[in-house]
Amino acid sequence: MNVAILCGSLRKQSYNRKLLNTIKHYAPTHWTFNEIPIGSIPFYNADIEENGDPKEVTTLKEAIKQADGVLIVSPEYNNGMPAAIKNALDWAASPPAESPLPKKPFALAGASPQGAGTVQAQTQIRQTLIAIDAHVMPGPKILVGRVHTRVGEDEEMITDESTVKRIKNYVNVFDDWMKTFT
Repeated sequence: MNVAILCGSLRKQSYNRKLLNTIKHYAPTHWTFNEIPIGSIPFYNADIEENGDPKEVTTLKEAIKQADGVLIVSPEYNNGMPAAIKNALDWAASPPAESPLPKKPFALAGASPQGAGTVQAQTQIRQTLIAIDAHVMPGPKILVGRVHTRVGEDEEMITDESTVKRIKNYVNVFDDWMKTFT
């Protein structure tokens, strides 16, 4: 299974990068990953789109098109999804007739130092994806709250036993979810 990845945190050592590393580590061995860089995608602008998609947008759309499923790992900023994720989804959704997003299987995950994890960001991402007819996995949810207590500062992955157990289940369910639509 080819899994495209969008990471909403642009920081190299972010908690969400550590969550992503953990998900990749425990993913089924038949998965391959293609992380799509979103930090340099220009803000969506129909005037730019009129002249053809920028290279970064073409890369985004092609990677999603080729994927069996898309994993979005995202922090929550000010009770919402990061602008980089919303921007990438807006570009990928346009023009609607050519978008690779409809009917594509998606899974969401996120980590935050706050107790509720990334529930509000994931709700907004889910709402956006449903509006463009993507197949968003309903659960299990990976909302890692108080992530700083689940990983050491110098560690590259989440090591908390209960969180790892949930992640192992999550990747297996996402594997089944993707197979439903491929």
